Amino acid sequence: MNIYKDYIQEIEERKAQGLHPKPIDGAELLSEIIAQIKDLNNEHREDSLKFFIYNTLPGTTSAAGEKAKFLKEIILGESEVKEITPAFAFELLSHMKGGPSIEVLLDLALGSDTVIAKQAAEVLKTQVYLYDADTARLAQAYSAGNTIAKEILESYAKAEFFTKLPEVAEEIKVVTYIAAEGDISTDLLSPGNQAHSRSDRELHGKCMITPEAQAEIKALQAQYPDASVMLIAEKGTMGVGSSRMSGVNNVALWTGKQASPYIPFVNIAPIVAGTNGISPIFLTTVDVTGGIGIDLQNWVKKTDAEGNVVRNEAGDPVLEEVYSVATGTVLTINTKTKKLYNGEKELKDISKSFTPQKLEFIKAGGSYAIVFGKKIQTFAAQALGVTAPTVFAPAKEVSIEGQGLTAVEKIFNKNAVGVTPGKTLHAGSDVRVKVNIVGSQDTTGLMTAQELESMAATVISPIVDGAYQSGCHTASVWDKKAQANIPKLMKFMNDFGVITARDPKGEYHSMTDVIHKVLNDITIDEWAIIIGGDSHTRMSKGVAFGADSGTVALALATGEASMPIPESVKVTFKGEMKQHMDFRDVVHATQSQMLKQFDGENVFQGRIIEVHIGTLLADQAFTFTDWTAEMKAKASICISQDQTLIQSLEIAKSRIQIMIDKGMDNKNQVLQGLIDKANKRIEEIKTGAKPALTPDDNAKYYAEVVIDLDLIEEPMIADPDVNNVDVSKRYTHDTIRELSFYGTDKKVDLGFVGSCMVHKDDLKIVSQMLRNVEKQNGEVKFNAPLVVAAPTYNIIDELKAEGDWEMLQKYSGFEFSDALPKSTARTEYENIMYLERPGCNLCMGNQEKAEKGDTVLATSTRLFQGRVVEDREGKKGESLLASTPVVVLSAILGRMPSIGEYKAAVEGINLTKFKPISTKL
Repeated sequence: MNIYKDYIQEIEERKAQGLHPKPIDGAELLSEIIAQIKDLNNEHREDSLKFFIYNTLPGTTSAAGEKAKFLKEIILGESEVKEITPAFAFELLSHMKGGPSIEVLLDLALGSDTVIAKQAAEVLKTQVYLYDADTARLAQAYSAGNTIAKEILESYAKAEFFTKLPEVAEEIKVVTYIAAEGDISTDLLSPGNQAHSRSDRELHGKCMITPEAQAEIKALQAQYPDASVMLIAEKGTMGVGSSRMSGVNNVALWTGKQASPYIPFVNIAPIVAGTNGISPIFLTTVDVTGGIGIDLQNWVKKTDAEGNVVRNEAGDPVLEEVYSVATGTVLTINTKTKKLYNGEKELKDISKSFTPQKLEFIKAGGSYAIVFGKKIQTFAAQALGVTAPTVFAPAKEVSIEGQGLTAVEKIFNKNAVGVTPGKTLHAGSDVRVKVNIVGSQDTTGLMTAQELESMAATVISPIVDGAYQSGCHTASVWDKKAQANIPKLMKFMNDFGVITARDPKGEYHSMTDVIHKVLNDITIDEWAIIIGGDSHTRMSKGVAFGADSGTVALALATGEASMPIPESVKVTFKGEMKQHMDFRDVVHATQSQMLKQFDGENVFQGRIIEVHIGTLLADQAFTFTDWTAEMKAKASICISQDQTLIQSLEIAKSRIQIMIDKGMDNKNQVLQGLIDKANKRIEEIKTGAKPALTPDDNAKYYAEVVIDLDLIEEPMIADPDVNNVDVSKRYTHDTIRELSFYGTDKKVDLGFVGSCMVHKDDLKIVSQMLRNVEKQNGEVKFNAPLVVAAPTYNIIDELKAEGDWEMLQKYSGFEFSDALPKSTARTEYENIMYLERPGCNLCMGNQEKAEKGDTVLATSTRLFQGRVVEDREGKKGESLLASTPVVVLSAILGRMPSIGEYKAAVEGINLTKFKPISTKL
């Protein structure tokens, strides 16, 4: 009874933290619990019954296998438990979602006992998580003349699993709660420094916003028991930044409703809103949970009598409130009129929140049930040889005669599944598409594994070209939590058919390379669609979408994703880069110039940025595409010249070959298959059979932005503007300032060169700057710490071969050791250079941290409050984002440099350059 005693001890420990028993996912523990249930005199029998009924995880967990087997025994009369009747056993099976439960239900439905078979059939008719082995059994039984199988298939063909569900309520009463003013990042809802607990839903839920906020939400629920709490980003966008399912899970845990009485801490139906709507990735995740996301537009730009926008002293538009959503305001959502009301007063048309597809997600309790349901209906109709009736809302197909296609429209048309044959689709169409590449990162991967188990998936879809599980978000600190979680994750994903950064068998060197860099390398076709479990899944080849852990699981299991074809914004360049400018400055200037061109409106938000960047290789172009997450774009596409694309593909091939040489390929030879596909694509481009992807001349864009390189005179800094009197303007990524704004009295406490925003040339720039400063001053002395983390091991190998790593080692006071990785995060720094292990490092928030209240200058993408640096009493921490040369020089000086000092430090250095293409692509 040791394992049960250990569980009881863990329960006591959790009780001291205000937590309930951890849900059971292991077969060994549940087997012991079942034995205690069978023993009528066992002192633990009553508790064991509760654990079995209410605290066992469903899907394909090993515990679910034991539970399904025992319920089958009860139904067949082989075991008798007075508290679990056969009827109750069927009910419990109906909540187990798939895998072992479906196998048991099929055994019973296709068995010889007709009474039991009919009961099992009724339960099966409500289930949608069936896979090939399950549907094959049904089809085979039907072909053999089994009447029960025929009855089940007929029900599936009519989609009764959906049509018999209760309709969405016409009126939904909500009470508002302002979670924060300004953009709300998912860090507020699911902090990066709590990543280790994401798979423990109840524990992780404790970190949402603050304990005080959680208490306020509970008080609202007590005051308004008939209303749902609607979480709001006042004067901002809800859910910007990371793509965390855990953020929505936490919101659902505190404000939603329980998905099933027999599945602990899985809640659905959260309601969220923002003045400027919901971030695209976050909205997808809300759909996964059958929730509602609302664009309030309750603050608008104030205009004068002539219709001109009124501006404040800083030149920013003055906002005025159209209607109040202050905390505690009771509102009504009408799902029929699709409007938001305060009493009888209509406040806002919210039709976009209640499209036919979104209403289906709400009715079904989430988008997965609809995805699987459509597949089951199609299968059943084909098996019966009938035409499936139209049950689900037809996919919206927008086709405009005479209008050309943007790059993303071309990619979606190529990869579309189940659309009207011969029809060309434009932006606004709802499309199911084949996914080519899938990426899972390590701090959300545990949740992806749980999602795969809950949807009963056991093997990767054969139509996925390649999938990768990273180890980058836990690279720099290999603590006890990582040691417990990550090997388990790597084994699960490796067994599932995914290429893993760490080898469960220990036969190849662990690769902590930044996931986006690996995905960028294994994308070997610019016509590809990529889904990744991180908001920075934005490749410079193909079109990539950052996604929540559940959407990643769905892509791995089915090889598909569903979404509308987004509108595009075309970005082109003119002028010439100054010699002392780095390409990172062009990236920041793009955001700044766009906002000026469109009077403060972010035309990138929720759209594809089609950037005509033809002369930059994929590594360097990734700096632009990566930053588009901070521009709030849905994704981005690089339009490249033929020769540039060929060169990028050759580099990708060489890096995939290194992975093969390490021993990372699997039995299906996925990596070798990618090299073969790359060779084919290169040949197509060289022969002219299929040139590099370009949009049509007569494609239609939401907007066109032209960036003038001549206007970029100084390095550009993205500033969190932590002391802005307007709270909504803080931490937005939209405040872009020139270097001279700061002056040389602006102290810098820490510099960080790393994260997915840097590439090999950035590390070479560090080396070259050290040489420059050494030549000028005789030595290099750091007046602030400088943390340097290469994004990949390949880059370190190449720097060693080219002599740059030796220069970095010369001035480093710390160099990482794979043999002895750090077990605790560094939070205090000396004025030296730290050469850190490849990976995300400071950017993540769950690994290294700056000292509280520091002013950090970083090449990172994250300037959110508390992410890279937390506040201390009397001083806010600030993470300013800049190019590599600015960061390095600032760490050497311990302050912001003057423009003169900067120019002298970068003289003769080959910064990342960019030239607009002179000929039409």
